Amino acid sequence: MRLFRAKGTLYWLLAFFASFTFLSGCSETKKTDERASAEEKTVKTIRIGYQKNGPLVILKSLGTLEKSLEKQGVSVEWKEFQAGPALVEALNAGTIDFGRTGDSPPIFAQAAGAPFVYIAAGKPKFNGSAILVKDDSPIKSVKDLKGKTVGFAKGSSSHYLLIKGLEKAGLSYTDIKPAFLAPGDGRVAFEKGNIDAWVVWDPFTSAAEIGSGARMLVNGEGLTTDRDFFLASTTFAKEHSKIIHQILEEIQRSSEWANTHHEELVAMLAPILKIDEQSLDVAVKRRVYGVDEINEQIIQEQQEIADTFFKLEIIPKEINVRDAMQK
Repeated sequence: MRLFRAKGTLYWLLAFFASFTFLSGCSETKKTDERASAEEKTVKTIRIGYQKNGPLVILKSLGTLEKSLEKQGVSVEWKEFQAGPALVEALNAGTIDFGRTGDSPPIFAQAAGAPFVYIAAGKPKFNGSAILVKDDSPIKSVKDLKGKTVGFAKGSSSHYLLIKGLEKAGLSYTDIKPAFLAPGDGRVAFEKGNIDAWVVWDPFTSAAEIGSGARMLVNGEGLTTDRDFFLASTTFAKEHSKIIHQILEEIQRSSEWANTHHEELVAMLAPILKIDEQSLDVAVKRRVYGVDEINEQIIQEQQEIADTFFKLEIIPKEINVRDAMQK
């Protein structure tokens, strides 16, 4: 009887643990499924930040991303920004999930502790980024900028281009008088003669060359690659890698279209940017659109920008850009 009871007890305990293990396994499987399901269900709308002069405005205008994502029940909300720093701040504030900016704004954002990650890079576009002066200006080289007032957008790719241009000419940042101006304000100041030189990017460069009598002192060649960067909030990048991959695929497709359909692209952008077609034609022909995977060379390019800004006390602390790269 005791043996029977002992065996009965043993059988009961074995049955209990087997049942517990099975239920635990089911519970874990259920949790895993719920996590995967939650990841797919939590995103109904993707909020994308764009600038009028960037590759995302082409994607927006073509409407191909919406068609790609609607099969998954996901809609796209587009939010326009005048400049990269404001766009990255929106990532920080959680009002957008994904966006594109130039090379310098992410440096400032990382120095400020903003939660974002680099997703991919754009192609170099240094040909259309330049230091401009009036055609009749006595300034003939970058060396002649010493003591002059130079307009540019603070924290932008133009900020870095100016620094590198001065450095190559044997001047320092303190040798010029900076005037922090957004592109629209910069053009007005340039045309009125309120600044001696203007540092800006296409299509503002080409528009100034054609419509404002601007002369290019130097472009970005040999000074900066002036890449675009595609960014996402840290949380969105972690939870929605498949959708991000989809977005990048559509950016690449729209970029390939842009590279092979210049006439249609110019006609598309002219009313959006309110820039004449002649200026836009120059701009699109000296640029290649596309998406590059971030590699060691690109990381080093960004690190050099960060180190330069820290050395000049333009950002408050030293940063390692690798910390903000998507893992």
